[in-house]
Amino acid sequence: MRLERAALVGLVTSSARRVSAEQSLDELAGLADAAGASVVLRMMQERPKPDAATFIGPGKVTSLAAACSELDIDVVIVDNELTPGQLRQLEEKLERKVVDRTQLILDIFARRARTREGKWQVELAQLKYLLPRLVGSSDALSRLGGGIGTRGPGETKLETDRRRIRVRIQAVQREIDQVRQRRSQLRERRHKQSVPTVALVGYTNAGKTTLFNRLTNEQAVASDALFVTLDPLIRRARLPDARELLVSDTVGFIDRLPHALVAAFRATLEEVAEADLVLHVIDASSDERERQMAAVRRVLEDVGAHEVSRLDVYNKIDALDANARQRLRDADPGAVLISARDGDGVDELLQIVAARLALDTRRMTITFDNTNEFDRQQIARMYRVARIVSHVAHNGRVVIEADVPRRFIERLTSSVPDAEAHVERSS
Repeated sequence: MRLERAALVGLVTSSARRVSAEQSLDELAGLADAAGASVVLRMMQERPKPDAATFIGPGKVTSLAAACSELDIDVVIVDNELTPGQLRQLEEKLERKVVDRTQLILDIFARRARTREGKWQVELAQLKYLLPRLVGSSDALSRLGGGIGTRGPGETKLETDRRRIRVRIQAVQREIDQVRQRRSQLRERRHKQSVPTVALVGYTNAGKTTLFNRLTNEQAVASDALFVTLDPLIRRARLPDARELLVSDTVGFIDRLPHALVAAFRATLEEVAEADLVLHVIDASSDERERQMAAVRRVLEDVGAHEVSRLDVYNKIDALDANARQRLRDADPGAVLISARDGDGVDELLQIVAARLALDTRRMTITFDNTNEFDRQQIARMYRVARIVSHVAHNGRVVIEADVPRRFIERLTSSVPDAEAHVERSS
């Protein structure tokens, strides 16, 4: 199958921003590759602000049209979100398919979605993007006020299309709302089981899935391609102190992630907002590390996860020399440096995760009746959620001293009928 030949178009609004614009165009090339296109032309336009009609201005449009004809370009990809008017003008003048950055990302998500949930979320974002971009907007029709030009099969079809899209949006939204409800119920169930959750977040291709596989012994697909993980995975992992936790792998973020996509994936991203700890996985080898970190933090804020306890994890340190690693440690002493691929630093990461999850604990001694089935279940729960200091069994009684997370104290003691529980000290 022949790859679509693509031209990339970027805009520089000031000389100071040329470097970031070039970097953004490099990233756009990666996105085009992920969408199955072959980039054969890159064009950058400098102007104070985007042209209202064609985004890049009439002169540049003329030269771009000539280059597209000469190089047999199939699709022109613009590194910004275009207005419906700009999109139509460019397609008319270039006589080629034109897509903007948002459309390209939505297309990749559509290709990658595997589960019904993922497909619904992508479809919702695409429909919301498409609705205002139907030729002949509803605003234009209302301005005409009826009469000539507003009747006939053409406009009737547009109105039908809009109506069908709105109906479909409502149907898909209902399905996603049910997904959110199910996820909420599952989170509540996990909370009752007292198992802490750690969510992996990060820029696309930072190595989240490789780390996820390392922590959970899973075989989830990890690749250098962008947006390989769309459907969230939640699996159990074991800490060095034998406690269990749940690790959630999420969709990768990207700079200027479309708002419609963030909104559509809110059901998925709520897993991050409800986590006990967020591991922000960062590609330590990337020259654009700071920009990528800022983009992730913006999305975390959008989904209400910015207040969740967060630990920065610099991945791919196998690509750095000793001096670069030391500079990283000096710049961010609280971060963890790992190689998810080789396993370097992962044991230290687990120890830090165990410590962070146990920060809010109290040292307790609880006595259980080992002949009681419920008490035996509570003992098993203690081993899952607490750090056990000592375990003494005598005459059918079990005395456990442990550091217990505060949020689980009442759950572990209030329902033990004759538990002799007391707090010895705060840790």
